[in-house]
Amino acid sequence: MKEIQYKDIVQAIRDCIIYSGTNLPQDSYKALQNAYENEKSPVCKEVLKQLLENADIASNEARPLCQDTGLAVFFVKVGEDVKIKGGSLKKAINEGTEKGYKDGYLRASTCHWDTRANLKDEVGYNLPAIIHFDLVEGDELEIEYAAKGGGSENVSRATVFAPAKGRKGIVEYVKQVISDAGPNPCPPLTVGVGIGGTFEKAVISSKHALFRELGSVNPDPVLDSMEKELMVELNKLGIGAMGMGGTQTVLGVHIEKNPCHIASLPVSVNVQCHSSRHTVIKF
Repeated sequence: MKEIQYKDIVQAIRDCIIYSGTNLPQDSYKALQNAYENEKSPVCKEVLKQLLENADIASNEARPLCQDTGLAVFFVKVGEDVKIKGGSLKKAINEGTEKGYKDGYLRASTCHWDTRANLKDEVGYNLPAIIHFDLVEGDELEIEYAAKGGGSENVSRATVFAPAKGRKGIVEYVKQVISDAGPNPCPPLTVGVGIGGTFEKAVISSKHALFRELGSVNPDPVLDSMEKELMVELNKLGIGAMGMGGTQTVLGVHIEKNPCHIASLPVSVNVQCHSSRHTVIKF
């Protein structure tokens, strides 16, 4: 049985939130560079240049990459042979989240769904965190973190098709979702697609797909083929960086699949903006 100290988890969460808020991950930075090099539109090329400059300034001056510092989203794999000493894992993640957003001077964005009153005093600063737990074999604890802003989340969609829609129907649906989103989620985008499972499983899978490293290859050859097809089709939409009409609308399309019921085909599309702030912590 591996013992992990509660305070160590709190500190690691705090530090990763502050770092991620001001430092664009290398895969995202490299993807923006590639988009800049491949962009055909002079206007969008200039926009991409400014996005790269913004990332440099944020990192050098330790300032947030964007004013929307997002809600804290975690995917946590907990080994069956892991014991948290000194408190609960969920409480540690929430405490680390509050410390990270407070100490990093990041915006508190959680509010009451109806009154829209900020919950920083009633519930906690940018709390509660959105946490998805998965119990796995072994004695490791893996915590994936992402800051999810409102602009990209607002254009994300999900549906349940009849099975006859198939691959063609999924491709057309993803194209429609991104076309409808237009400039609102601050492209160029990372697009996560969840296929199969139940309605909620497809949605969670599409969110988790955003954590995959940009430029990586899907190990499933069918999904890899779909990702490449969607990259081409989505970049044909002509939305471009920040909606200025260029050729580089998406930085990556990542698909996760699940077995589903014989009568249904759930599909979800989760969108992430150009400021794809994410990291992973392992104990």
